[in-house]
Amino acid sequence: MTLHTKLSNTGRYLLAAMLTVFALSTSSTAVAQDSFGGGAGYKLGPEDVLDISVWKEEELSKQVVVRPDGGISFPLAGNVLVAGKTVDEVQALLTERIEKYVPGAVVSVSVIKVAAYKIYVMGKVNNPGEYVLGSYVSVVKALTLADGLTPYAKESSIKVIRTMPDGTEMTLPFNYSQVKAGKKLEQNITLKSGDVVLVP
Repeated sequence: MTLHTKLSNTGRYLLAAMLTVFALSTSSTAVAQDSFGGGAGYKLGPEDVLDISVWKEEELSKQVVVRPDGGISFPLAGNVLVAGKTVDEVQALLTERIEKYVPGAVVSVSVIKVAAYKIYVMGKVNNPGEYVLGSYVSVVKALTLADGLTPYAKESSIKVIRTMPDGTEMTLPFNYSQVKAGKKLEQNITLKSGDVVLVP
């Protein structure tokens, strides 16, 4: 085997390794974006930004922000209430309305900015603050996002504070010690937008 052949083989191995790393990094990035990009089960809310388009209808393509009242405005569809609906539901609703004017309309809806689902982790955690997310999280996941508890946190006395539609507050206890031990896992509820996880 000549030196040239050895170098060529080495080059091929390096190229193959680089392509493998690139493929893996691209795959992991796609998973991360899907996890935090308003997935299939995500319900839209105020401040979310949608990209809406109708195939072969350039004038029916725009980005819209969900208003505080939960609605959007789109040509030929008028005002549409989208808060509390999934992307698929909004797409079906817009298609139904637009088809009256554009027979066989193919409507595409995607979330380009998630802003409606916000939770707060406060108290004795390493990174307290507001978290704007594109997928629903449990209490344990929220604590993980906040980089865990500080050494002085009372992990048996954590509370989830939830504001109800009538303005009153509900307090839900969360005993992290029990959950870590695999007990009373029903405490690890899925948080709603606006929930505050308070770690004393």
